[in-house]
Amino acid sequence: MNRSEAVPFCGLPPLPGDLYWNLDPLLLGTLLVGLGWICWRGTERRLLLTGWGVLALALLSPLCSLAVALFSARVGQHLVVMLVAAPLLALGLRARAASPGELASSAAVFGLVLWLWHMPAPYGWTFRSDGAWWAMHASLLGSAVWLWHGVMRASRVDAALLSGLGTAAQMGALGAFLTFAPRPLFAPHALTTLPWGLTPLEDQQLGGLLMWVPGGIAFAGLALLALSRVLRTAQDRHPA
Repeated sequence: MNRSEAVPFCGLPPLPGDLYWNLDPLLLGTLLVGLGWICWRGTERRLLLTGWGVLALALLSPLCSLAVALFSARVGQHLVVMLVAAPLLALGLRARAASPGELASSAAVFGLVLWLWHMPAPYGWTFRSDGAWWAMHASLLGSAVWLWHGVMRASRVDAALLSGLGTAAQMGALGAFLTFAPRPLFAPHALTTLPWGLTPLEDQQLGGLLMWVPGGIAFAGLALLALSRVLRTAQDRHPA
């Protein structure tokens, strides 16, 4: 039995006081390649480096091992990636106006990816396959960067507002679904939450609340900040 079938990518579920860093060579190498690209091609290096640092901490820090034990920790890890690292990386990329069609596509893809990886079967797959773990985090990061780039560079204010607040609403809907589910949905956490003082259902409810309330509010706030950026850009182009 190979490693990916025996042990999740971030290691075995830790006990309280037994958290550890994830120093997987492939992950470290991938992050270093990303750092090299930023130093070579980045236009806003300070923003890109900050976003890269946040992403590295989310994937390398003990949060990664805690996410093996607790669904709520995995949700927290994803929120850091989608709501902190991704907007910073999007701001640091080369500016390019996003059409309403592109913005609608990015919002749809992000919503699909978000719901897909927080459904029981795909979520459980990430604990049995290293490839699925990579696919989860790469698609969440990539779709979030694409969405934030579109919202921040939208060519039309109404499209930016609709996509940003609409995505915040569907993230809140997913959080509410997870919060009010009558039973635990995620088999990998059936035996891993009790040492942390939570039943599997309580852990799932906590994860849903994190996505629903702070996650939804943070996403809406970021969308409004991005909208103000779009408005300032429009005023600069067409002063009254």
